[in-house]
Amino acid sequence: MTHTGRVLIAADKFKGSLTAVEVARHVSAGLRRARPHLEVEALPVADGGDGTVAAAVAGGFTRHEATVTGPLGSPVTAAYALREGTAVVEMAEASGLQRLPEGVFAPLAATTRGTGELLLAAIGAGATTVVLGVGGSATTDGGAGMLQALGARFLDARGAPLPPGGGPLRELAHADLSRLDPRLAGVEIVLASDVDNPLTGPKGAAAVYGPQKGASQGDVEALDAALAHYARVLEESVGPRAAECALRPGAGAAGGVGYGALVGLRAAFRPGIEVLLDVLGFAPALERADLVITGEGSMDAQTLHGKAPAGVAAACRAAGVPVVAVCGRLAIDEAAVRAAGIEAVYPLTSIEPDTARCIAEAGPLLERIAGRLAADRL
Repeated sequence: MTHTGRVLIAADKFKGSLTAVEVARHVSAGLRRARPHLEVEALPVADGGDGTVAAAVAGGFTRHEATVTGPLGSPVTAAYALREGTAVVEMAEASGLQRLPEGVFAPLAATTRGTGELLLAAIGAGATTVVLGVGGSATTDGGAGMLQALGARFLDARGAPLPPGGGPLRELAHADLSRLDPRLAGVEIVLASDVDNPLTGPKGAAAVYGPQKGASQGDVEALDAALAHYARVLEESVGPRAAECALRPGAGAAGGVGYGALVGLRAAFRPGIEVLLDVLGFAPALERADLVITGEGSMDAQTLHGKAPAGVAAACRAAGVPVVAVCGRLAIDEAAVRAAGIEAVYPLTSIEPDTARCIAEAGPLLERIAGRLAADRL
């Protein structure tokens, strides 16, 4: 099917190759080279993981920086985005794997304290709504470090504050959330995540994501037990809601920081891409579009479960606007893609079979694939 009129580019990053902003720039260049008079609008998107602040800034938010505690305790400079009382805070900026030295992991000791400090910075700058995008974390501490930065106290049997990380949670004897920063009472926190895992168990934070953070099987078992103990102690402190929150979708997101946000900050959980589309003003941009181009680096089985292209496709389908996708590689069959509402997919591997070259030369290849898309669809 051929479409004419205005094109909206709403693609996520190509991880390891291009940011979402760069993807939009290259697709736009390829389209305009093929169709010089084409109207093209770019709205880079994200699903709450790394790249979320950059997408918000590209969408009109102002970038702010703060010095916060990194996952290993050293200071790092982290960014958040702010516009008219709404802040976008990306956990990966403060507590992400990207903040670890190459080849260094600390599955038992990495802390989310910096994420709490980044929340405080956003609130101090006037945010009354905070979208907390979680993903790409180096941590499995259940959000304990984040809550400590916000005023919570987690003590061992001797009354001493717990050291950072998920491992020490097994020594937790007393939790006190009564001293959280009073400004939090006037702030709406939205937990934006593309995963719906519970806190513990076979689908929990440690079991599913711990190995990505350097956790051995023994570490995974220790962390899962520590998180379960953490939830039991919090239940003693705040009541049955703590146990309920541990089972909720999203509690296991980003090493359990979702749980910390749900139980400690009374956050509302929403799929990351839905939240970001709202925040970025996707609906009015969609009204102006006759065709939408979405995409991400690897379109695979995960894409159809909460990732940015699936969220964009769902919104397009509801609005009756056709959508196609670009990607680095396509690892699902096209029938599944069409079932998600995407008319066609244009992978870089269709013009360059060498995956390493696709990663290294993603920009120029994306311009070529956009030209092919234009020839087919515009």
